[in-house]
Amino acid sequence: QVQLVESGGGLVQAGGSLRLSCAASGRTFSSRAMGWFRQVEGKEREFVATISQSGGFLSYADSVKGRFTISRDNAKSTLYLQMNRLKPEDTAVYYCAAAPESRLGIVVRSSEYDYWGQGTQVIVSS
Repeated sequence: QVQLVESGGGLVQAGGSLRLSCAASGRTFSSRAMGWFRQVEGKEREFVATISQSGGFLSYADSVKGRFTISRDNAKSTLYLQMNRLKPEDTAVYYCAAAPESRLGIVVRSSEYDYWGQGTQVIVSS
């Protein structure tokens, strides 16, 4: 079992920055690919970024490329999402997710993740 707890969301003006954190319980964090997704009420959850087990492989949605950075600290069992130059369209609930240990590399599809956090709200005002 893996429990994921996000933090760091909040209200920020357009152009500002936020750093989201996702603390994972258990001993398997370092052996799992991780991802960030976001969801606006009434819309489907969308992929934001993913990172491989060691952090050597990354992938981003086109909408956040160049502005967001995903990273992980396996010693602290924590996943991060640094969000810069935020836009009002980045407003959403952000979720972190953990992929199965058997799934190597980066994971883009939400259906491949088996553990999810409760989400943290990000609101970007114009």
